[in-house]
Amino acid sequence: MVHDHDGPEDGDIVAPSPKIPVPQEVSDAIRTLIRWAGDDPSREGLLDTPQRVARAWKEYCQGYTEDPAHHLNRVFEEVGGYDDIVLLNGIPFQSHCEHHMAPITGKASIAYLPKDRVVGISKLARVLHGFASRLQVQERLTAQVADCIWERLKPQGVAVVIEATHGCMTARGVRTPGVGMVTSRMMGVFRDDERSRQEVLKLMGY
Repeated sequence: MVHDHDGPEDGDIVAPSPKIPVPQEVSDAIRTLIRWAGDDPSREGLLDTPQRVARAWKEYCQGYTEDPAHHLNRVFEEVGGYDDIVLLNGIPFQSHCEHHMAPITGKASIAYLPKDRVVGISKLARVLHGFASRLQVQERLTAQVADCIWERLKPQGVAVVIEATHGCMTARGVRTPGVGMVTSRMMGVFRDDERSRQEVLKLMGY
């Protein structure tokens, strides 16, 4: 397995400074929302809330500032003849749904069957986090991660399984906490060959 360091590189997501300037129109919009929800944005406990919320959302959505595929630019071709599944299992992530901007919290398992190149193990997680740090739907997130790895590494197969809970369903609407949603995307041999698909799903714990 190829390891790599976790320090920032070109294309890595770096958390924005907590003191980034917040446009007045953004603060005003958040004050309007607070007032519309039924509270007083001028009371002591809420005075600084518009600035905090604005900066928090800038961080939640920092994936818009980078191309997640950039994390796969550095590949390793000397793999000592290794030609079996590479799997990063149970990667935690958080995103926000584009319909209600409510949290999506879950874990992802990402696997690929290399052909002649591999990447450092942290890069698979960075690809996931890059796409997750945008307003999302789980189905698209799953497809984006798989497609990115498929296009950049050109492996024999890619498998991505994401399991998550959605705040728009657990905290509002039908209010059903504890319900998880599972999505998957299989490409190459994991889609075409039943034995390979069952092997990777078993390794993922499904």
